[in-house]
Amino acid sequence: MLQHAHYLPVLIIGLIVGYLSGLLGKGGSAISTPALQIFAGINPFFALASPLPASITSTLSATVVYRKEKLFNARVILLCAIIAVPSTIAGSWMSSWLPGKTLMILTALFIVTIGFTLLYSFVRKKPAVRAAEEVNAENIPASKLMGAALGIGLLAGLLANAGGVLFSSFFIKQLKMPIKQALACAVVLSAILSIPGAITHWYLGHIDWKIALLLSLTAFPASYLGAKTAVKMKTPLLEKLFAFTLILFGLYDIFFTLFA
Repeated sequence: MLQHAHYLPVLIIGLIVGYLSGLLGKGGSAISTPALQIFAGINPFFALASPLPASITSTLSATVVYRKEKLFNARVILLCAIIAVPSTIAGSWMSSWLPGKTLMILTALFIVTIGFTLLYSFVRKKPAVRAAEEVNAENIPASKLMGAALGIGLLAGLLANAGGVLFSSFFIKQLKMPIKQALACAVVLSAILSIPGAITHWYLGHIDWKIALLLSLTAFPASYLGAKTAVKMKTPLLEKLFAFTLILFGLYDIFFTLFA
């Protein structure tokens, strides 16, 4: 049970995670899960799934900003959601059967690899060249979007994760989408996938609603501010920040999983 002494750490975690969620188009579970265990002494099961309801509120807050900037692509979001929602539910059920430690390390290694490759491409190529490589999301094959959504949805369910960082990385790296559009689509999908994930993990008894409420109180306004920062930030700086953050979070998750 959450102790009163840990209320403040949980609120601070919600503030930081919420801001980064809005800024980087992600639900924030990769940060909040280990942070809740380290700084608030939360049981691993509750630390893994309790941030999911807060992810719903924080990502919805960020979508308000991205919608005003007209950065959404309805086709990308719809095609991914159709496949990712049921696969997230399936992954959530499988989370009780499969060892999560190895899966978390493999996912973190994947994120670190993506971060390094993105950082290399962002630094090596001039903005004009990258802009020329960017594609119209309407031309992306539906099969490619739905295939990626299947794998990302399963991972999101298994790790009690909203899947935002995986979607945004896929949109940028594989689909060559402009980064702000990629983050906008990813944050909407994070909100959508958080719902079935939260319901399933709640049914399995993995969510402490007091923790979820405290996280939401600070994550909701902080996510809005993070999204406002993202849309105003110059694209080259946002690209490097996104890639560097992937590397940092991936390494952090590996270290925590192995040595905590």
